[in-house]
Amino acid sequence: MTIEEFLPQQYNLAADNVANGKQIADLTSDEKAMLDEIIASSESSKGVITVVLTSAVYKSLNPTQDIRKHQSSIPQGYSGRTFDTHHITPFLKEHQFPAMAESGWLTRSLEQKVPYDKNYTGAIKPQSLKDAFLNTIEFIETSGKQESVVTYLLQQLILQRDKKQIDLAIPQNLSISKIMTLLEQHFYAKYKSFGASRLPVLALCAIYQCLMNEVKRFDDKVLLPLESHTSADTQSGRKGDIDVVNADNTPFEAVEVKFDIPVSHQIVTTAKQKIQTTTLERYYILSTQPILEADAEKIEADIQQIKNIHGCQLIVNGVLPTIKYYLRLMDNPKQFVENYTKLLATDKTIKFEHKESWNNLVAQL
Repeated sequence: MTIEEFLPQQYNLAADNVANGKQIADLTSDEKAMLDEIIASSESSKGVITVVLTSAVYKSLNPTQDIRKHQSSIPQGYSGRTFDTHHITPFLKEHQFPAMAESGWLTRSLEQKVPYDKNYTGAIKPQSLKDAFLNTIEFIETSGKQESVVTYLLQQLILQRDKKQIDLAIPQNLSISKIMTLLEQHFYAKYKSFGASRLPVLALCAIYQCLMNEVKRFDDKVLLPLESHTSADTQSGRKGDIDVVNADNTPFEAVEVKFDIPVSHQIVTTAKQKIQTTTLERYYILSTQPILEADAEKIEADIQQIKNIHGCQLIVNGVLPTIKYYLRLMDNPKQFVENYTKLLATDKTIKFEHKESWNNLVAQL
């Protein structure tokens, strides 16, 4: 496998592990603690994390190389600096991880022409970091777990990066057409981590935040805060992803959002069961995909039955057409954009790359 194949593969694996809460099975708690010390110092000691990651990646691709011999001038050594400059540091910068300007080896404490072993005299400070560094290099060389080290380091770097605050761009004076294009691009950008399916929910919540102030129908009604993305409606008591209630807290309107899932008869049947015992006046099923054609007649029959028996209007539509329709009702769509941006900044499901994608898309307007 080439370095061009290996790094993306390891990043994708790390991102998937983060998204699904998976841990590296073959690393002990002590081994993880050793690596955690490297991660904890990664912002202040960028050279250390760079050299450790370079060593682990190189060992993964060249298992017979003793990576403690990190310079070609050392007998049986290799050029860690060259490998880092061409591959690792550009990769770290690409993914917004701590990185040196050119190479981790351009640090006096790491560039000495002697192996990284217990006799290494480089002035890595504090001593606890030096111990963790040398122990990690030894571990990479002797344990056979170098790929697990790469994956674990990338997982921790992703988690550390995603905790950072990022100032989100708020575009001004966009036309409705521009807003719709921006939303669609943001929903369907290529993401490595979990959370993209939350974006349409946030957009519709942002719409409802506007409607509550502008549409008479919502006078004296309350828009409930969004639940966790993983909360089940049956456990939380909520009727949809977005819920509007009456002054006495009884259900008034609910919206269920589906991302890349066509609306089927089964989805409508489940909604029907939710509606039967409530005071809901409207229940929306909004998807980024169309209704399943094979189920269209059954769905229409259920919609009519719910209206006739219960009095609730069940409305099945697309996410983007619904947003576009409501934007046309508003005095100023600018408020919607501000609401969506604030939700992106505060929702715990949204990761760094979702926010970064928004900024990049806005910059291209």
